[in-house]
Amino acid sequence: MAQSRKGCGCALVALAAVLAVGGYVGWRFVVKPYLDKRREQAPPPASGDETKVVVLDVGQGDSILIVTPGGKTALVDAGEPGDGKIVLAALKKYGVDHIDLFVATHAHADHIGAADEVIKAVPVAHVLYSGVPNTTKNYEDFLKAVDEKKIDLIRAAPGQSFELGGGAVMRVLAPIEPFFKKEDLRSGGNEPNANSVVTRLDYGAFSMLLTGDAEEQTERERLIKNGANIHATVLKVGHHGSKYATSEEFLKRGEFKYAVISAGIDNRYGHPSQEALDRLKAAGVKIYRTDFQGEILISTRGQENDVKITTAREPKPSEDMWAGRPALRDDSAKKGFIDFGDLPPAPKPKDEARSNSNAKNANSNAKRAGGR
Repeated sequence: MAQSRKGCGCALVALAAVLAVGGYVGWRFVVKPYLDKRREQAPPPASGDETKVVVLDVGQGDSILIVTPGGKTALVDAGEPGDGKIVLAALKKYGVDHIDLFVATHAHADHIGAADEVIKAVPVAHVLYSGVPNTTKNYEDFLKAVDEKKIDLIRAAPGQSFELGGGAVMRVLAPIEPFFKKEDLRSGGNEPNANSVVTRLDYGAFSMLLTGDAEEQTERERLIKNGANIHATVLKVGHHGSKYATSEEFLKRGEFKYAVISAGIDNRYGHPSQEALDRLKAAGVKIYRTDFQGEILISTRGQENDVKITTAREPKPSEDMWAGRPALRDDSAKKGFIDFGDLPPAPKPKDEARSNSNAKNANSNAKRAGGR
């Protein structure tokens, strides 16, 4: 009996040792890294002053201005070629005379088209870009402006963070290497979009996810699969509301309260799509659209449930916020994706065309009368 008790005691000691070692290994290699990661991801306390996020009305493009209490500013994209005047006017309106961080989400002209204009006109400290090229003059002009101004050019990578002052932080979630290549993508997908720079802005209890033109494949294989923190108060809807972005799973994990869609009122790309709008509606997300509401101003002091969103105008009675636009050609067509610039401008409404024609005729008649 004594030997039995002794053997039992040894077994208990051995079991306790195994549990102790297992507990230490679990803490050292599982629990502690998890807690450290959560601690790193936790935003610093907000200063309590107001942070502004302005989604500019640049038509069928993206440009988002961030102004923080610390006096620092970030600009995410700069719209289409020729939109420089719109972006610079917004900087003046919000008292911005410099840009601490310019984020070029990807190399398409509806996002970096006016970047060179802005960079030449305003001091810029740092430029963050994906590094995935696009053989266009717009992209070359962007890089040339950065080089001429000797601006710090940073290739985006997950884990990077940029302090914007007052407790506001911008973190990089994507692109993630290895970069998507053409053969990896769905029919019609393209590399600049799939490898967009995806960032999140944190300010106290407020957060915003800025997705560039990332679509479902990026959402699933790069963000969700890698455990990126996509839970946010506000979503900048990917790719102007393309039906291939803003998946159901992405919305479920993000639990967004609000979403902003930047698209042109006369665009023929099918943006925003009915499919994406239906998914947003089913997820209970309140949407804002630049095509119907113009410039969108999001302001917060970083406190819980402290978000104020105002728009430049109200939608017209004929403008249904939950109605998508038909595309001239479906972007899953075998001919390939409808890329920016593939389509001609939308035809002018008959009334506008008739008005322009009458004005030209009147000018012509006036000239003839003057000649007499």
